[in-house]
Amino acid sequence: MGILSIVLLVLFVVVSLLLVLMVIIQDSDSDSLGGLFAGGSSSAFGSRSTSVVVRFTYILGALFFVVAFGLAILNKSSVGNVEAAAQQKKEATPTEWWNVQPKSTDPGLPANPANPAQTPAAPVPAPGK
Repeated sequence: MGILSIVLLVLFVVVSLLLVLMVIIQDSDSDSLGGLFAGGSSSAFGSRSTSVVVRFTYILGALFFVVAFGLAILNKSSVGNVEAAAQQKKEATPTEWWNVQPKSTDPGLPANPANPAQTPAAPVPAPGK
């Protein structure tokens, strides 16, 4: 994940939380949670608070979608078909631990100790050399 992806992800979380907060404090006829903060006919942010809160909510909503699409573009897969890529990976790697072939670093040892005849042993060097 690049630096830009991390910055966009942090911005996305901040915008999401602010958007939720702004929706909660909006006043809709003083009968929602916004009425708790605004209290009757007066409002918490002044006389023009309804238009300010609504405008800020619209701006946050637009930012939410822009940042979400930016994250989607930055984190898209280089493979066109994600399902085909996942299927190839599934076929390439066994999922059961008992089907995994042990990798030998010593060329004299067989790759599969259960079946030593499967791989020939490395030639033994001559004693004079």
